[in-house]
Amino acid sequence: MGLFSRWASDLAIDLGTANTVVYVKGRGIVINEPSVIAINKKTGAVLAVGIEAKRMLGRNPVSLEIVRPLKDGKISNAKKTEEMLKHFIRLAHSKRMLIQPRIIISVPTGITDAERQIVESAGRTAGAREVYLVEEPLAAAVGAGLPINEAGGSMIVDIGGGTTEVGLISLSETVASYSGIVGGDKMNEAIMQYIKSNKNLQIGENRAEQIKIELGTAVKTEKIKEAQIKGYDTVTRLPTTITINSDEILDALKKTVNEIIESIIKVLDEAPPELAGDIAERGIVITGGGSLLHGLDKVIREKTGVPVSTADDPLLSVVRGAGIMLEDISKYKK
Repeated sequence: MGLFSRWASDLAIDLGTANTVVYVKGRGIVINEPSVIAINKKTGAVLAVGIEAKRMLGRNPVSLEIVRPLKDGKISNAKKTEEMLKHFIRLAHSKRMLIQPRIIISVPTGITDAERQIVESAGRTAGAREVYLVEEPLAAAVGAGLPINEAGGSMIVDIGGGTTEVGLISLSETVASYSGIVGGDKMNEAIMQYIKSNKNLQIGENRAEQIKIELGTAVKTEKIKEAQIKGYDTVTRLPTTITINSDEILDALKKTVNEIIESIIKVLDEAPPELAGDIAERGIVITGGGSLLHGLDKVIREKTGVPVSTADDPLLSVVRGAGIMLEDISKYKK
């Protein structure tokens, strides 16, 4: 048995704007944490990664830099991405250092050659001996159980934190795709801006995400939900508490929801007639954290005229698909 086979445990990584999820070959998903890293500005030392670092967001002193090294589905800070990957890879292997795994990393369809090189370099610098990249819609489709090997159209819409990835797949190839910079982060930003403009209240990103989960909806609901939120009054400059309801959050999210639907329509417009017929029959599968927005499937169905379903466990479709590929890497290597 060679050194690599003795020490390596291959990984599949969904390197997401919001969360990084790690799958270990033969073990399954072992890490699912926010893509956040905390750095000491003076020493450059990494103080926290993942959940612990996200808790510090908006509460950190000047000496501490809290960074989300991926933005809009792209690596905005290569060095900090490498540090974050190193941490998660070591954590996946119980912090053992004699590890040189093969790694599959999911990437957006719109990624450039330069960005591909950054991702590959980050993976190798983080300890991988081989790095393979797979487009997110393809991985999500495999994870959602779509018949991508068939000579028929399968359509997947992966609504992540930074991007919405739309893929039309047939015979294991992406026939048409679109990567839009719209997703969960844009929803959070829209909520923050709405509350600031209409309620004169400044809130943080973490609170906006909580409101999205509690009150977020893409359709008008029979029962209006309410929640109290605390923040900084932009007029009095004092801490205050207000009440907001689900109808207001519906209004705040309209533009973002429409942008997601426009992304889907763009790919449908590019579909060859035969594959368009397949989608009309088979429908669209939505996945990713954004797919959990209440009523989003209904709105997409109304706007496109195509059946829509949500994947089982949509937050994990991409990494599960990459994990399936990892378990039989020779089959999917191309």
